[in-house]
Formats: sequence, structure tokens, C-alpha cells
Amino acid sequence: MIARFRSMFGWLAHQPYLLLSLTSLFWAGNIVLGRAVAGHVPPVTLSCARWIGAMLLLLPFAWPHLRHDWRKLRAHWRLMIVLSATGFAINNALSYWGLQYTQALNALLMQSSGPLFVALWSLLLFGVRLSWMQAIGIALSLLGVLTIILRGDFAALAAIQLNRGDLMLAAALCAFGLYSALMPKRPATHPLSLIVVTTGGGALLLLPFAIMEYASGVRPSADWITAVTLAYVVIFPSMLAYLCFNRGVALIGPNRAAPFLHLMPVFGSVMAIVLLGEKPELFHLAGYAMVVAGVFIAARR
Repeated sequence: MIARFRSMFGWLAHQPYLLLSLTSLFWAGNIVLGRAVAGHVPPVTLSCARWIGAMLLLLPFAWPHLRHDWRKLRAHWRLMIVLSATGFAINNALSYWGLQYTQALNALLMQSSGPLFVALWSLLLFGVRLSWMQAIGIALSLLGVLTIILRGDFAALAAIQLNRGDLMLAAALCAFGLYSALMPKRPATHPLSLIVVTTGGGALLLLPFAIMEYASGVRPSADWITAVTLAYVVIFPSMLAYLCFNRGVALIGPNRAAPFLHLMPVFGSVMAIVLLGEKPELFHLAGYAMVVAGVFIAARR
């Protein structure tokens, strides 16, 4: 049985498209859940507890690798701080905060601009340009996202107004784009070593702000909703999603991996429709088709 599981995980570790699709599925669920519990669990407390929980769950498995990799990680301490801040602290706190002020579908669609931020940071920092196929795929999937946002009416583009929640989500995506662009520069360590250090770093960076939030009287309710929320965010969008994402980026690079973020509206809007009662329309299907086609084109070599 153990040998079978090892074989299965060994196979999964070399399937970047599946890993990145699972990442988008888990993160889409995080957006929908974050919107559903907005006002019930404070955003900074939720972010901090999320990373503390993920680190503690992974630490027993990561400990042997962490001892072996500690010198490498310590030698790259500046990069570790930047990865912890952009991929875990800033990105998640702003996302949960923004969900206090915008709808789940808006948040999912904002997430689809993620590949543009990844491409921009890769170009600015390392001179990595998009290939024509990547650019075409991102453009097509972004067109699908706009089709959903504008409800099929592109004349409505001029009337769009961003609320503060959307702006917070855009800032979170900018931070995550930097994290994605920097990932290929990480030291050569075991994936568990890296994620334990960065989740722990993200939790430490958020801890003072979580204490301030708690001291101000903004506190989570002690009930089953909070317990289920914490269990989900610790396991799926934190521990599993980041392991899948980091491995996917390692296999195919950030520019080819980034278009898979466009799958988040496909997964998440279905969840929002089913769980939050948001109404499906025909333009959703047209948008979904363009998103999936764009991801397929951009992810090819």
C-alpha cells in the first residue's frame, strides 16, 4: 500500500498541468469561502492562522529535509523574506481584506489578471519575454474573463467602476506576481523545506498585525463555521495548493504556469453559483470556453 502511494505521488509530481489545475481549484475554493465568511473571521487573523496551521502540519514531514537544507536557506535569507512577504503575508491578507468589500465572482475574475503581473515582473527583473503562443493564450483567456465581467456587453467597459475591494485584490495579485517570478531563483532544496520556511515567515510577518486586529476588538467567532474555515484554508489552498504550484512552476516555468490562474473563474464561479446563489448566464459559458482554450494554447511549448 505504501509503495502504491509513493508511486502515485511520484507520478503526480511530474504532471505540471494537473498540479496547476488543482492549484486553481483549491484557490478558487478559498476565494468563495473567504467571501462567504467575510465579517465572520477577521482577514488578518485568518491569514496568520492559515500559515501557522500549514507550517505546523508540514513541519514533522519537512524536519529531516529542513535540517539538511538549512544552510542553503539561511544563505538566501533575503530571498526567503521576500517570498514569505509576497507569496504568503501581503498576498493573502490583502485578498481576505478585499473580499470584505467585493463579490466572489469579482474576486475570481480579478485573479485572472495574475498572468499579466507574472509576465511583467519576469520581464522587469530578468528580461524574460512571453512567447507568441503564451501571449496569444493569455490574451484569449483574458478575453474570456472580460466576457464574463462585462456580461457579454463590451460597451459596458467604459462604465466599470472599481471598488476598494477590487483594488486590494489587484495589489495582492501584484505581490503574488512577484512571488511567481522569483520562484525559479529559489535555492535548490526539498519542496517541504522551502514551504515550511516561507509559511513560517509569512505567519511571523502577519503576527503583529493579527495581534493589533484582535486588540482592536475585531475577533473571530468561536463556532463551527470558524473551525471549518480554518481547516479548509490550512489544508487545501495553503499546504496542498502551494506544494502543487511550486512544483508546477519548477517543471514548466512561471510564464507557462501563470495562465492556469485563468481557470480560477471557471472553478470558482461554479462554486459561487452553487454555494452562494449567484446566477449563471450564457455569457459565462462563452467566457469559460475562451479561458480554457487560452490556457491550453499558453501552456504548450
